[in-house]
Amino acid sequence: MSKHTKLNIGLFGFGVVGEGIFSVLKQTPSLNATIRKIAIKHLFKERNAPKELFTTDASEILFDPSINVVVELIDDAEAAYQIVTQALKQGKHVVSANKKMIAAHLPELIELQKKHKVSLLYEAAVCGSIPVIRNLEEYYDNDLLHSFSGIVNGSTNYILTKMSQEKWCYDEALKQAQQLGFAESDPGLDVEGKDAVNKLAIVLKHAYGIDVHPTNILHQGITHLHEKDTQYAAEKGNTIKLVANAVCINKQEVIAFVLPTFVGASNKLSSVDNEYNGVLIGSKLADEQFLYGKGAGRYPTSSAVLSDIAALRYQYKYEYKKSSSLPEYTLSQQAVLRIYVSYSAQHQSLIDDLIHVEEQYKCEHRNYCIGTIYLKTLIHAPWFYKQSVSTVLVSIMPDLDSKDNMEIAELDYSVETIYN
Repeated sequence: MSKHTKLNIGLFGFGVVGEGIFSVLKQTPSLNATIRKIAIKHLFKERNAPKELFTTDASEILFDPSINVVVELIDDAEAAYQIVTQALKQGKHVVSANKKMIAAHLPELIELQKKHKVSLLYEAAVCGSIPVIRNLEEYYDNDLLHSFSGIVNGSTNYILTKMSQEKWCYDEALKQAQQLGFAESDPGLDVEGKDAVNKLAIVLKHAYGIDVHPTNILHQGITHLHEKDTQYAAEKGNTIKLVANAVCINKQEVIAFVLPTFVGASNKLSSVDNEYNGVLIGSKLADEQFLYGKGAGRYPTSSAVLSDIAALRYQYKYEYKKSSSLPEYTLSQQAVLRIYVSYSAQHQSLIDDLIHVEEQYKCEHRNYCIGTIYLKTLIHAPWFYKQSVSTVLVSIMPDLDSKDNMEIAELDYSVETIYN
């Protein structure tokens, strides 16, 4: 695609984001991009676009040689996979916002875009309006990343904010998030941490060159949290946030997980409320940088999709430089986590899995303890996955028993985060 080639777009999906993209492109002729056809499920609905643009036949877009860009904006990850792979095979550039599909199939999609010499862009799949992927690809290209930690799901952050600041119950906060359009069509993707771990899997590829399926990353959402947990956090001057972490523990290994986390007032993530996202990137040269913006809703997603469409005008594509550079990083389970665990009496034996117990409290209805545990042990602990047990991260600690010399100091979210 030359610099002056007109972008003829085939759009899949015409929800709030798709309609927004159509409207903006119509009002922005300088982008030299026009939507030629829109694939939808049902033709009978009234829509704010000419009827002749709509079709229920995907082949009208995928096999039309005049369409050189496919923009995929549907919820169904399996259908999105079929659309995107076929579009790439047909030599069409693709812009997608489907983080579940991308995270599950990223190595294959990268090979397809290389083979057919096209671009696959998906900035909207991670953190909405925050240009996380572009920053990891370009700004941090030659910089050694120590860590990535962030609130990457606006829906859960909105729910936790309402529970903490306005004392709403979980169900009330979730319902409001859905009504405002922050939550996914299947709220389980958000509240169970699946959406966040999909985004983390994508980040790992761009930050460290690591290919990992999201199901192989430890994650827990906010459905296990008990009201006693938020009370305890408040008493200690903390709030609970769902944080995605990727931390370089030595020259070749990275640990990664998504967990509810105690965040203190001195940590920048504590200021990230409601549907906003916030990301802390720690690096050797740039020290620590904080990116902040809306992560859920119509306009943040639209903004990122439009940015990708505009980038296609100058043949932009992800180069995945970290995948071919040294050192070659792998995902590790060699770390020690300091955690808070609250549980019913029937799970009292979970304490046996802890390396050291610092604090313990028992009462008739709910027990809790604070202690350290090996990441590998937590991954394989049956109690971690029980609905009646909630686990909250306090800090990430060096594994002093590891043969490799850890290069991180304790990462404590309840106080100021420290990097060596």
